[in-house]
Amino acid sequence: MRLDTSMRPDVTLRQTLMPRMIQSMEILQLPSLALQERIDRELIENPLLVDLRESGETAASTGESDGDEPSELREIDPEVDSPTATANLEPTPPTTDEFDFATEFPEFADLEPWERESKSRATLAEESDRKLEAMQNMASRPPSLVDDLSLQLGYLDLEPTLRRACDYIIANLDDHGFFRLPLEDVVRDVPGLDLEMAREALRVVQKLDPPGIAARDLKECLLLQITPETRHADLVATLIRHHLDDIGHNRLPIIERKTGAPLERIKEAIEQLRKFNPRPASGFTSGDQAYIVPDLIVEQNEQGRWVVRLDDSQTPRLGISPRYQSMLKNKQADAVTREYIKYKIDSARWLIDSIEQRKATLLKVAQAIIDYQTPFLNHGPEHIQPLKMQQIADQVGVHVTTVSRAVDDKWIQTPRGLLPLKRFFGGGTRTSSGEEVAYDQLRLRLQEMIAQEDKRKPLSDEEIVKAFEKEGITLARRTVTKYRETLGIPSSRQRRVY
Repeated sequence: MRLDTSMRPDVTLRQTLMPRMIQSMEILQLPSLALQERIDRELIENPLLVDLRESGETAASTGESDGDEPSELREIDPEVDSPTATANLEPTPPTTDEFDFATEFPEFADLEPWERESKSRATLAEESDRKLEAMQNMASRPPSLVDDLSLQLGYLDLEPTLRRACDYIIANLDDHGFFRLPLEDVVRDVPGLDLEMAREALRVVQKLDPPGIAARDLKECLLLQITPETRHADLVATLIRHHLDDIGHNRLPIIERKTGAPLERIKEAIEQLRKFNPRPASGFTSGDQAYIVPDLIVEQNEQGRWVVRLDDSQTPRLGISPRYQSMLKNKQADAVTREYIKYKIDSARWLIDSIEQRKATLLKVAQAIIDYQTPFLNHGPEHIQPLKMQQIADQVGVHVTTVSRAVDDKWIQTPRGLLPLKRFFGGGTRTSSGEEVAYDQLRLRLQEMIAQEDKRKPLSDEEIVKAFEKEGITLARRTVTKYRETLGIPSSRQRRVY
């Protein structure tokens, strides 16, 4: 049985709103760089969508054409507006009679044809010069580890097969500079190589800079960094071979008993060992660096209030091509072209509306967050307030999932640095006096306690719990342990100084 939807106006409304709601949520969740990529893709896929900054057209082109209904009220016609109905349609290009050269290229309108060609070539040359200058002003790519090691190999007089084996080893170093493959793989993949030559190739690479390169494990990496100039070299080598775990747990008395070396000499050897690099490739870039672009900027106005503004300077300003809008009004255009243009105009309007909605929501949510966290901006991290997304949702008048999407992967430039918006959210606990304290404040207080402790008798997690209790804050021991480990603070045994 077929349902009659003629008496159900909400069916059509739901058909209209659901795709738009989905698109709005997707756009809201995108950070700045991802939004720019989305817009660039839409500009390619939708010929009716234009970047007003590049086209030189006015903002009025985003408005509704005369006689059109507002896009948000227009009913969707599934026969015309569905992607499947229009996927294979292409707009009919205008004929030469319809093409107005003066309108399309006003800067060439008064020139003769031969002058137009000369002018266009000069314009292209000027644009090429600008691009070349921009490329020359770009920072050059820093040398990679492979580049650096290959350059060093070039100074050595190596037999060709040995050189190919060295190149093979260099090409297969991991991100830390370690060579994890078995030497049998080198023998298998380099023609004319035997196992002894593979070992020799590895020794050659391991003598290159940085020290420790091409080691097969951490111990070998550290041993390769010992030189004749290393203080207490024999003891350092013993510590590397047999006592790395004891050093990690600060079990100096055990090392003293097993090595027979005096405690002071052991401390000096450990200090020497700490100067070694466990990741020899750390000074080299392994690929493209990720850049964080702030979505928002917070500044203080003349009245002393922190005000948020959107940083959309790099985001294209979108509009709808008036040329295609006029073609839609042209009754002489064929029906297929008109239907295609109508669909693409609606698609463009949906995108433009979603971007504007994103701006408005981001600003409202971010301003509400900053108003709540003003003490943090004025006085520092120890004054951050406990804040939940539901509180912001209630204040702004949106669903909590909207707040979650708005802050997801968004960054804000503040006087306290470039911070993720999520940084301002966090729970807290109440003191015995009823004051609410954010978890971030507790972590900062934990750092202060440990920084001020007696290093010969460092505070255990249980003693830290009791110290918090004296300040009216009740925490479980496992919570203190979790905070300490999150902050990268070793246990009391590991912090002890003998």
